[in-house]
Amino acid sequence: MKTALTLVLFTFTLSLTAISQEKTFPIDGIVLDKSGQPLVGASVFCQNTTVGTLSKSDGSFHLRLANGGYDLVISYTGYETQVMRIGKDHKADDTLRVQLKELDKSLEQAVVTGSAEVADGWEKYGQFFFDNFIGTTPNAAQCTLDNKEVLKFYFYKKRNKLRVKATEPLTVTNNALGYRIRYQLDSFVYDYTGNVGSYTGYPLFENLDGSPDQQQTWKQNRLFSYSGSRLHFIRSWYDSTLNDEGFILELADSGSNRMRRVEDPYDPKLYSRDSGDVEINIQGRLRISYTSQAPDKKYLTLNKYPLTTAAQISALDIANGFVIEENGYFYDQGDVSNLGYWAWKKLAELLPYDYLPE
Repeated sequence: MKTALTLVLFTFTLSLTAISQEKTFPIDGIVLDKSGQPLVGASVFCQNTTVGTLSKSDGSFHLRLANGGYDLVISYTGYETQVMRIGKDHKADDTLRVQLKELDKSLEQAVVTGSAEVADGWEKYGQFFFDNFIGTTPNAAQCTLDNKEVLKFYFYKKRNKLRVKATEPLTVTNNALGYRIRYQLDSFVYDYTGNVGSYTGYPLFENLDGSPDQQQTWKQNRLFSYSGSRLHFIRSWYDSTLNDEGFILELADSGSNRMRRVEDPYDPKLYSRDSGDVEINIQGRLRISYTSQAPDKKYLTLNKYPLTTAAQISALDIANGFVIEENGYFYDQGDVSNLGYWAWKKLAELLPYDYLPE
C-alpha cells in the first residue's frame, strides 16, 4: 500500500526585492474534503517556483504571484493531488474552493500487489534513475538525492519497462545552483526496448542559505544554466528578442525531416499576441540552435558529436501549438516534448519561473 503523501513544506513568498519591478496578483482559496470540512496543513504551491504555503486552521490559503502563468498544486495526506492552471486574469475577489478526493486505497493496493517490485531496487536501478531524473551534467555531480529510501522500483519483464514511484516527495539538494527542491514525483517510466524515458511531477524550490562567496557562485551558475535553456528560449520568443539572444529556428517540412529556417518567427501565421499572451501556431518538429554558448563537452562526447560543435542544438516536438505567458510558463506543456540538448539538461539544470537573470 502506498504511503500517503506528506509534504513538510516551507512557507514561501516571493521576495519583494525580486518582484518590485513586476506586477502581481493575489490567489486566495480554501481546501476542503468531500464533506466540506476544512483540511488543515494542506500544501499549496505553484509548481516550478519558490512560492508555496500551507492551509490554515480553516483550510484557507493566500499567495501573491508575479504576473504570468502557473500550475497550482494542492495536496494532502491520503487525498488525490489536484492541479489547476492559473494566471494574471484570475479575479482578486474570486476565492478558489478546492475539494480533494480521498485516494482509492483498494486500487492502489491492487497495483502494488500485481506489480513486480524489485526488493533491492536502489542497488540495481538507483544510479540509472539518478542519471535519467537529475541528469549527467556537471551540475548533476553536485546534486544529492537526500531521501532515496522513499523510492520504490518496479520492473516489468514482459514489457521491458522500469517504473519508479515515491511514497513521499523527493528532496534534492542542488549545490551547484543553490536550491533545495521538493519534487512530488507523479511518474517515472523507462522503456528499455525503445530506450525512451519520461517523468512527470511537481517541483517546489527553496533558496539555500550560503556565504557571500557561495551566493555569488550560485548567481553565476544560474545565469550559465539559464543561457540557452528552454525557459530562456520561451521568454525570448514572448519578448520578440530571439535574434538578439542568439536563437535560430528551423521547422521541419510537412511529411519530411527536411528543415528550413524560420526567417520571421513573429510572422502572424506563427505568432500572435492577445491580452498579453502569445500564441504560437506551429505543429511538428522545431529545431532551435543557440549560438551564444557552446555545448558542454561531455554532451558532445556522449553523443559522439564533433568537439568543435559551436552551437547548442535542441528540438521541440509540438502537437498543437502552445500559449506563452510573460514569466515563461506555457501551456499545454503535455503537447510539447524536448529533444537534443534540452533533453540532456534535466532536473540539475532546472530554474524556477520566478528566476530573473540580472
